[in-house]
Amino acid sequence: MQDGIVIGEGVLLDTRPASFASRFLGALIDVAVDVAVVLAGLATFAGTGVDVGADLGRILSVGVLVLLMVIAPVTVETLTRGRSLGKLATGTRIVRDDGGPVRFRQALVRALVGIGEIWLTAGSVAIITSLVHPQGKRLGDLLAGTYAIRVRGGTKPAPPAPVPYELRPWASTADIRRLPDGLALSVRQFLGRTSMLHPTSRIRLGTELSREVGRYVAPLPPAGTHPEAFLTAVLGARREREYALAMASRRRLAEEGVTLHRLPHQVPDPPD
Repeated sequence: MQDGIVIGEGVLLDTRPASFASRFLGALIDVAVDVAVVLAGLATFAGTGVDVGADLGRILSVGVLVLLMVIAPVTVETLTRGRSLGKLATGTRIVRDDGGPVRFRQALVRALVGIGEIWLTAGSVAIITSLVHPQGKRLGDLLAGTYAIRVRGGTKPAPPAPVPYELRPWASTADIRRLPDGLALSVRQFLGRTSMLHPTSRIRLGTELSREVGRYVAPLPPAGTHPEAFLTAVLGARREREYALAMASRRRLAEEGVTLHRLPHQVPDPPD
């Protein structure tokens, strides 16, 4: 059984921790890009011929180091939600331990710790920590609560399950409101990983999720409905309704486009 991310609801996400090689290569690419940008900026500044004194030169040096070690990586990771240029090239992403995208706080902690474990030690501390930790975390990841995952090369997700046949009459008339994004994600991940859960955990999680989803459904399904069948029916019914609305909207727009294209030729001239 391969590793993955277990979110707060105990659901295993279909992702795997990135290998040490991909993390190391991605870090090298990021460092090379940052250094190249800084050197290009310094070369451009030097080409202007502006004479700076010793004091101003020291201030500029400190500013460049802060930009290179902290500001640039924090900005890139925050704006791209954990996907720098190096991580894009290696098919990895930095996420929180619960599977969510990194925020400014996590990116800042990673960058500040990286000053010591990457820059001041030539990356030796980060390499040793990543090799020892089972999920390939470095010290910055341990303190920030993050780690790198693979976002390429995983298994293709299975197609969504349809509404169970025995629940179709109920699903066709039930009022099913929009589920919160977090709850909908938990249900989808649970249904996709039921076979990998322990039977006790499977029953407990299914019952808890059914209770939460039941707050957004009226009326509830017939008594005795299995929690997993109920959850499958809710997601399937919402998916079918959203698809029907999207197709109706597309047809309406197509009809309006035809009407608008034909309109100038069929509107009679106003009477004098």
